[in-house]
Amino acid sequence: MNPFQFSALFISALFLTTIAQMWLARRHLTHIHAHRTEVPSDFRKQIDLSAHQKAADYTSAKTRLSLLSTPFNALLLLIFTLGGGIQWIADLWLTTFTNSLIQGLATILTVLLLSSLLEMPFSLYRTFVIEARYGFNKMTLAMYLADAAKGLLIGAIFVLPLLFGVLWLMERMGENWWLYVWGVWVTFNLLLLFIYPSFIAPLFNKFTPLQDETLKMRIKALLQKCGFTAQGLFVMDGSKRSSHGNAYFTGFGKTKRIVFFDTLLERLAPTEIEAVLAHELGHFKRHHVLKRIVFTFALSLGFLWLLAQLMDANWFYGGLGVTTPSTALALLLFFMVLPVFSFLLHPLMSYYSRKHEFEADAYAAQQTSAHDLASALVKMYQDNAATLTPDPLYSTFYDSHPPALMRVARLQSL
Repeated sequence: MNPFQFSALFISALFLTTIAQMWLARRHLTHIHAHRTEVPSDFRKQIDLSAHQKAADYTSAKTRLSLLSTPFNALLLLIFTLGGGIQWIADLWLTTFTNSLIQGLATILTVLLLSSLLEMPFSLYRTFVIEARYGFNKMTLAMYLADAAKGLLIGAIFVLPLLFGVLWLMERMGENWWLYVWGVWVTFNLLLLFIYPSFIAPLFNKFTPLQDETLKMRIKALLQKCGFTAQGLFVMDGSKRSSHGNAYFTGFGKTKRIVFFDTLLERLAPTEIEAVLAHELGHFKRHHVLKRIVFTFALSLGFLWLLAQLMDANWFYGGLGVTTPSTALALLLFFMVLPVFSFLLHPLMSYYSRKHEFEADAYAAQQTSAHDLASALVKMYQDNAATLTPDPLYSTFYDSHPPALMRVARLQSL
């Protein structure tokens, strides 16, 4: 393959992916609008028409924003690659630093920072216009900027050393560098699983031990029944940023903890909270977390091997607008264009995730009550303004959880 052929392939893939994403968004909008005037029959007792229409309008607003951000991101990618943006930034740092590792690190960080800044208007609009319009946003601009600053600080502490180490291994470890990088990547992610609950998450939210003794006893009995041990039961002040509710496990090994959003505890009955927790325990008992970790690590190994094959191919650099090949630019280009060529994997990933959700629901129905879990899910759909009528094809591509109708129907059958 020569550079011109790869450029043509890249442009074609980017064009088709962008058109497909926008077509799916249009389908989604049309389907939601067609079902906006009537609540699905299975939900009419729990959700009134106004709540259903709010969910339809909220989802539509987010989808319409994606119709703007999708072509913008495609154009930005073209500017960075075939437009010569990455090469221009690399040349700039080439005259500033003499060390190749520092040059590469500076180039990658500059591209990432510019991308984040250019995409920030969409994030601001989503948070302070769409989320605020539908009553979800609780953040102030100061809090938003503080979160961004904390994210940069965490990146400087953890990501910078990792990126520097990866570039060093790519340059010094010969043709099998990808195995060493994979080992470092695996170690880094396992370390994050251990330290995230105690050191990173508290930088953004306040976690307090669950105070409701009656609920605590119910939960402890469920944990004992399921053979699960956790470091503690915590309530997170999710209402500080948003009125959306959720519950999740975090940590790994002895650092495992169960976290409830304060908004969730305010909305659900104790039996419903117990059912939601049983669903999360189902992920643990069915080894979903371990399976996803293993799958992610295996996938990353395959990607690193592929990158190793492309690093020495001049057509790879030339086809993406780079005239001075380097390990740093190979790494940057590969992960920037990877989503373009892996778009068709989305349905497979979504199917895998939805399968796990069904299995966790089935486990929860065995340990608690399928009725209570279904009732809790309906409340969560309503409180989060999640549409009950997504376009089936759009959902197949993007939704990691089964559609509400399908999920509640499965629980009712249990």
